[in-house]
Amino acid sequence: MRITVKVGTSTLTHATGRLNIQRIEKLCKVLSDLKNAGHEIILVSSGAIGMGVGKLNLPGRPADMPGKQAAAAVGQCELIYTYDKLFGEYNHTVAQLLLTGEDIKNGQRSHNVRNTLTRLLELGALPVINENDAVATDEIGVENTIGENDTLSAIVAAAIGADLLVLLSDIDGLYDSDPHQNPDARIIPTVENVDDHIYALAGGTGSALGSGGMVTKLNAAVIATSADCEMVIANGSKPDLLYDIAQGKPVGTRFLKRKV
Repeated sequence: MRITVKVGTSTLTHATGRLNIQRIEKLCKVLSDLKNAGHEIILVSSGAIGMGVGKLNLPGRPADMPGKQAAAAVGQCELIYTYDKLFGEYNHTVAQLLLTGEDIKNGQRSHNVRNTLTRLLELGALPVINENDAVATDEIGVENTIGENDTLSAIVAAAIGADLLVLLSDIDGLYDSDPHQNPDARIIPTVENVDDHIYALAGGTGSALGSGGMVTKLNAAVIATSADCEMVIANGSKPDLLYDIAQGKPVGTRFLKRKV
């Protein structure tokens, strides 16, 4: 299968912003093994700003835009260095793509992105994609920014014809009620259609170091499933779950392809 995996900041880093070494090592090992098994893997990775916060020894995520851009510029270096080193240990070559909203919305540039990704996969490389946070900001305007990587990963999955999109986050899946307030809340294992009822179950924004929440994940599900790509939301603290997800076993919440 062609699998796009999105990993969030909360999965890659500790609360301090520093790299969660054990987790990222495990993630790279599992993805390398899936690649060895014949799957094509595309990794959409958040974490640049979070890692930059740790690398610069900042007290927290900057509130000002230049501060976020600076943290992203520093953190992206550490992020791709880490992936290059860890995947290299399993003889896999990584390729970095930093995208902006304009790269997606502009027809020619979007075509170029698709061609590049296709050729990288043909060459056996493992693309690692992130939004270019050092230059793509909300101040530029919504036409030039994507905003968070849930949407970016769905756009990438749709563009490249992925069979499966996996969003790894700090949640186990979509619940039938707020698990923070209702101890009896249950995970919804399968969603056939993202309708108003499903959106009503979505909570607020994500963690302090990341961006986006369940609403952005549901938006991603609409994009992916409309492009004939199934999507799964699962807990990124357990990278081994990717084996079961790839085999179609019930893990987290799986969004089925939209029926025409």
